[in-house]
Amino acid sequence: MSRPRVRIYTDYKSPYAFVANKRLFALEETHGVELEWLPYTLRIAEFMGTVEARTPHFWRKVRYAYMDARRQANAQGLVMKGPRRIYDAFYASVGMLFAQAHGFFRPYHDTVFRKFWSHELEVDDLAAITGVIASCDGSPSEFEAYVSGPARAEHDRIIEEAEALGVFGVPTMVFNGELFWGGDRIDMLIGRIEKPETIEAALGSRHRK
Repeated sequence: MSRPRVRIYTDYKSPYAFVANKRLFALEETHGVELEWLPYTLRIAEFMGTVEARTPHFWRKVRYAYMDARRQANAQGLVMKGPRRIYDAFYASVGMLFAQAHGFFRPYHDTVFRKFWSHELEVDDLAAITGVIASCDGSPSEFEAYVSGPARAEHDRIIEEAEALGVFGVPTMVFNGELFWGGDRIDMLIGRIEKPETIEAALGSRHRK
């Protein structure tokens, strides 16, 4: 009998994705689900605008968001230092895909999140990500060949598929076609895993069988 599958879209530069990891991985043990992790590489400038154009209201939201994520990180014993600049996490994202294909996803995933948020890793530096691949016993040459070969097309296809589903941020969990955005929706996701039939009442006329 196949296990229920939960797809998780994540991005290494998202503080809320970082602090959601522990509860999401726990679902494998507590609810017997299969987790499918995919990158949704946030394009910061696209939804936040240029730094120069951001208003005082915006910066208050940003400061609150990092404070909120940091207190969640502290509760888990995680180090979270504010990002030093705007990053393009493409190399880290395709590293996730490479690690999955070669059987070392979890150590790669944990290492990239931990090192990025402790200022030990630049996620947009190919050499740095290749170093993480090597530390997980992956092949640096094979990874670099993947990056210069099919990685971009695979990455962009995953993003397009995610957006066709309605994904716009991370972490986003997808279960039976229903989206749950943010760590504060994990309890709702758990409720649906335990009682899948409740989706009809929850979504009402928006539920499609």
